[in-house]
Amino acid sequence: MLICVFTGFASGMPLYVLFQLVPAWLREGGVSLAEIGLFALVGIPYTWKFVWAPLMDRWVPPFLGRRRGWMIMFQLALLLSIGVLGAYQPEKDIAVIAWIAFAVAFFSASQDVALDAYRREILPDKELGLGNSIHVQAYRISSLVPGSLSLILADSLPWSSVFWITAGFMAIGVAMSLVVAEPESEYPTAVGLREAVVAPFREYLTRRGWQGVLLVLGFMFLYKIGDNMATALATPFYLDLGFSKTEIGLVAKHAALWPAIVGGLLGGGLMIRLGINRSLWLFGVVQVLSILGFAVLATVGHSLSLLAAVISFEYLGVGMGTAAFTAFIARETSKVYAATQFALFTALAALPRTFANASTGIIVEQVGWMQFFLICALVALPGMALLAWVAPWRVTGRIDES
Repeated sequence: MLICVFTGFASGMPLYVLFQLVPAWLREGGVSLAEIGLFALVGIPYTWKFVWAPLMDRWVPPFLGRRRGWMIMFQLALLLSIGVLGAYQPEKDIAVIAWIAFAVAFFSASQDVALDAYRREILPDKELGLGNSIHVQAYRISSLVPGSLSLILADSLPWSSVFWITAGFMAIGVAMSLVVAEPESEYPTAVGLREAVVAPFREYLTRRGWQGVLLVLGFMFLYKIGDNMATALATPFYLDLGFSKTEIGLVAKHAALWPAIVGGLLGGGLMIRLGINRSLWLFGVVQVLSILGFAVLATVGHSLSLLAAVISFEYLGVGMGTAAFTAFIARETSKVYAATQFALFTALAALPRTFANASTGIIVEQVGWMQFFLICALVALPGMALLAWVAPWRVTGRIDES
């Protein structure tokens, strides 16, 4: 469980740099909301990581082993690429910034392939729910670095220093990769490249069948789409309501800390009691309600107390929903092909964050913030409807029943 804390932090930090710190930096630099929204396209590697995941299953680095070797390589690359970002100016170097951000996304997505496979291999099946819940909450808590500490520092330090300080937190992931043990792999030896690519997909199709595969993939695409869209421009939204960067750092982000921790523990405990299926139903409802909280904030305007309440509820409810969703993904994977199958499923779940989020800035400029959040709540409903087929309420969905 302690290892899951560190995998969550190392996995979440780079993503929140791209989707919290970079938008605030660009907005302060005079970049339009439409352009900031389009910046979500740099996250394309998150949606295509399943393409090179079989290579990470097949080939073992010459140091630290199959999982840890890949983990530390990409963690060091992230530390350097995040630090370099701040050397450029948004108003002059937007194209260069976009390419570096794309590199950060590629290294981050590749690190996720190794981290997810590592976590799948070390967790016993009965602990997948709790372990993934802890991973998700640590993932979200990592946002306090780029979304809180870094914003506070930006009020008194140049952005170049802020990005290097932020990048330094990747050293936590590097230390974890050096300390933890390499798990025993069930991956077959002497597998050719073609078999390495084909076997994970063939195994899942055989196990689920075409109808089951299409329903599950549709659910994975739609379940988090409303939440992803609603939070894509969170920091620019707070800035547009008149909150200072320090207020956002101290109030908006720290209001999320304890609810995230409580949500993780509560979500993991409820999944043990209720099972993954029923947790997806309950947490999904709370997820939709939390999106509506942003609509209320957009209507009221600048209110520190309401901001704290809305963010707290969002981290509590959506955090639990993400925990159940990640546990569902883990349950769908085979330990033998953990890297490739986990990468495929999480890549599909990341599609809305990349392509739907790219349109968020344009939608906000057309309809305003309040109507935008109502649209996000409506977009979340189809994913909830698919639960009737992929995670029926009458079946608890506990791992030991699979």
